[in-house]
Amino acid sequence: MLVVEDHETLADRIAQGLRQAGMAADVVYDGAAALDAAARTAYDVIVLDRDLPAVHGDRVCRDTAGSGPRILMLTAAAEVDDRIEGLELGADDYLPKPFVFAELVARVRALSRRSPSAPPVLRHGNLTVDRARHRATLGSTPLSLTRKEFGILEMLMAADGAVVSAEELLEHVWDTRADPFSNIVSVTMARLRRKLGSPELIKTVIGSGYRLP
Repeated sequence: MLVVEDHETLADRIAQGLRQAGMAADVVYDGAAALDAAARTAYDVIVLDRDLPAVHGDRVCRDTAGSGPRILMLTAAAEVDDRIEGLELGADDYLPKPFVFAELVARVRALSRRSPSAPPVLRHGNLTVDRARHRATLGSTPLSLTRKEFGILEMLMAADGAVVSAEELLEHVWDTRADPFSNIVSVTMARLRRKLGSPELIKTVIGSGYRLP
């Protein structure tokens, strides 16, 4: 997801908290950077401050609403009219400042589940991923997965047999801070495969990425 907030300390704290909650989060500090990031990356959710420099949050909301990501708009204005105006611009939800961080996380999770990219529960053979509860099971056996392992499995399940590249996994399961030249994807993939056991469920497509058969 993308956090757009011109107060850099607040933006970084929001992103850090979302990462600790198991979500990959990128951060930008103005509206122009937000439009650029949204054009390059298919985010599920954008946490968007309304009063932004360079390009106002209202325009960012109008330009990105309906194109894929769900938008949670943040603003210091708490009047009902302000909330209605934000929703009419295309925002999916609205949270006035100051807010309780646990509520922000809950709202982001709810919007993510509403994202058209994948249903809340994914199934492939006897493998099940419950995106809402952040749980995975193989048959009747719960899988003990790290956040990154779960994220990889979730992306592969959502792809429904299509190939997912290492670059896509790095971008969506980690974030823009990850080193694109590291072997972190392959290392995490190896751990995930061991936990899934035999026969091997995740196939490597040489030169392209990974897929579920």
